[in-house]
Amino acid sequence: MTFEQNAHHFGSFTMQRPQMGQILGVPLDQNTCNTWRDIWSFQAHPKDVLVAAYPKAGITWMQEIVDMIFQGGDSEGCRRAPTYDRHPFLEIVAPKPVPSGLQLAEAMDPPRILKSHLPIQLLPPTFWEQDCRVIYVARNAKDCLVSYFHFQRMNKGLPDPGSWGSYFSAFLSGDVPWGSWFDHVIDWWKAKDRHQILYVFYEDMIKDPRREIQKVMSFLGKDPSEEVLQKIQHHTSFQAMKENPMANYSTIPSFVMDQSISPFMRKGTVGDWKNHFLVAQNEIFEVEYKRRMEGNGLAFRTQL
Repeated sequence: MTFEQNAHHFGSFTMQRPQMGQILGVPLDQNTCNTWRDIWSFQAHPKDVLVAAYPKAGITWMQEIVDMIFQGGDSEGCRRAPTYDRHPFLEIVAPKPVPSGLQLAEAMDPPRILKSHLPIQLLPPTFWEQDCRVIYVARNAKDCLVSYFHFQRMNKGLPDPGSWGSYFSAFLSGDVPWGSWFDHVIDWWKAKDRHQILYVFYEDMIKDPRREIQKVMSFLGKDPSEEVLQKIQHHTSFQAMKENPMANYSTIPSFVMDQSISPFMRKGTVGDWKNHFLVAQNEIFEVEYKRRMEGNGLAFRTQL
């Protein structure tokens, strides 16, 4: 059963924002922490594809691209169900009677397209044991911060972000759900040559979506026709996805995600941080960014 199938059960239900716990120092929803043993022992299949990213880095976009590839460019096939039912979100535990991501995944036959925001040290080890393909999407920290702030404002499944100023500080210190952006992108980057990981940059997807789609297809062992490639690029454009109820999360009840506060698919651009960062905040950010990122060979663009 899905959110929309269960919405009538809730009536005038008011969703409480979650309490937070920690696993190995990483802040996670307490419900996730309570079921951690089951999540950690999840059994992947060699044909599974995992799409991973820090929150608000473009994961929904990549899920739709991968699904279109699996569907051979058939957009109707991608409209079989909303994103969150097609691609189980491994560590998410929704209010009952909605199934958890784990339950959804376990009810599906491989090959499955799975989603996770987990930092790499918390990813169930079976993904590596089964040599699964993983596509990791990384987005520059400034735009991630802005997008995550607006997402937490509208999503009751996450803690209240508070003011922009306090959220700015919390993000920099990693005191947000799924932890530090810095640790997340760096640790996945370091692992990319040890496992079957395709590391994709959001900014590259914006600048040249066709090239990045081709990269993903090649990684998944697919050799598309020109027609299929064009269909995938069209169906996964920001505007097409923003208008697609199977991708834009409009099927989630407003007591969970209130899109009147901020749309799930908000802007899909590079550089929106300039509309939010104060000059002093940018200076603080740059100092911390240099301290954390120096010497790891990982470079991001904050404008195109």
